[in-house]
Amino acid sequence: GRDAVQAPPPPAPMKIAGSIEGESLKVLGHSEGTVVGPQGGFGKGGGMPEPKAMVVSSVDSTGQPSSRVVLLKSFDERGFVFYTNLESRKGREILAHPKVSLSFWWRELGKQVVVLGTAGLVGEAEADAYFATRPRTTQLGAWASQQSRPLPGGRAHLLAEVARLEAQHFGRPIPRPPHWSGSRVVPHWIELWVSGAFRLHDRTVYER
Repeated sequence: GRDAVQAPPPPAPMKIAGSIEGESLKVLGHSEGTVVGPQGGFGKGGGMPEPKAMVVSSVDSTGQPSSRVVLLKSFDERGFVFYTNLESRKGREILAHPKVSLSFWWRELGKQVVVLGTAGLVGEAEADAYFATRPRTTQLGAWASQQSRPLPGGRAHLLAEVARLEAQHFGRPIPRPPHWSGSRVVPHWIELWVSGAFRLHDRTVYER
């Protein structure tokens, strides 16, 4: 079974709003909206190829940090959600030490967003619903991959496992693996960095 760290209760809103270079900025939980980012949110905009890419940083039992790029899948007043294999390095580290940081770098806009918060697992129904929207090949990969662990048989073994699972589930929906779920990061600190001329950058911080 999973030693699940459930998401903490919804935090108090960040009752702050600001404007940077004429662009309206609303922070999670503000009464006027629940968006933060380019063009009213983390959607496509500004010519960015992947605006939802973010660096997730965690720490192990020795305090050694590690980072990786993942995709933000959703966000609302409750926090920022991404999905992962809970048996991966990041999955294990976050379950044991749920304080994490997220960093978005929007080069085309000259902006960066850094989020500090506490991660907890999304509900089973929410994870099931999202898993059901993923391509079938990706669902099979979630079962076959032993993320962050050695693969003695090499890639051939991994592909053979995908083929075995496809045959096993042929003609049937693929259930979500018990070791695969979403993490919701509830923020307590958000920094918006905006590049400025002469390296006179703007940093606006929102805190609970």
